[in-house]
Amino acid sequence: MEPFLQIEKRSLEVQAAEVIRRRIVSGELRPGERLTEIRLSGELELSRGTVRSALLRLVTEGLIEQVPYSGWNVVRLTARDAWELYTLRSSMESLAARLAAANLTGVGEKQLGEAFEALAKACAEGDLALVAHADFGLHKKIIEAAGHVRLGQQYLAIENQVQMYIASSDALVVSREAVLEQHRPLLAAILSRDVDAAADIARDHNLIEGQTLVRHFLQAEGHFDEKTPILSFGTDRVPSLSVN
Repeated sequence: MEPFLQIEKRSLEVQAAEVIRRRIVSGELRPGERLTEIRLSGELELSRGTVRSALLRLVTEGLIEQVPYSGWNVVRLTARDAWELYTLRSSMESLAARLAAANLTGVGEKQLGEAFEALAKACAEGDLALVAHADFGLHKKIIEAAGHVRLGQQYLAIENQVQMYIASSDALVVSREAVLEQHRPLLAAILSRDVDAAADIARDHNLIEGQTLVRHFLQAEGHFDEKTPILSFGTDRVPSLSVN
């Protein structure tokens, strides 16, 4: 268990949020886990007011929810959350892969190679938290390699939720090696500067794995589990399905 970081004086609220955020995206604090200001203020040796401000910051990031008269909970991703994230990622990351392939620099190529090697090492070690962290790291490097400032800013707004999403998705893959092999064609397409292939592979990867995760959540939520693409959610949060 990773110890809480020593809180410095530069910004107590920001540093407290960083510590709690890290524990959430790494999976140490589990989805649905209840958090209390008393517990966190004791562990962090901070006032409850500072902890409360840190928790409110994480609410805006979609990592924590405030429960009236109860406290705070780590968010639990739903089928709808997974649908929104994978459909958004399929568009953003497809564009990023296309731009990365078109604009790849020597520095970008080196960083992508290093990110892939980090994923390979994590998969070999077999620790799911490390795999999810390295998986996200590779996707983040593709976003950066795109050289599109506004795309990077928009991705930053959802990246903490994306990390939780990736951890849930990778847990469903049959083996850690399979996670690595899912990303090899994407990297190859970008490094070969094949813009169309890079965009298509990034889009399809998100769609296929996203639909798998949505069906997993639907089953856990007691809804149906159809083997058809999930296109949209209605106001009742039940998905509309399309038959190919």
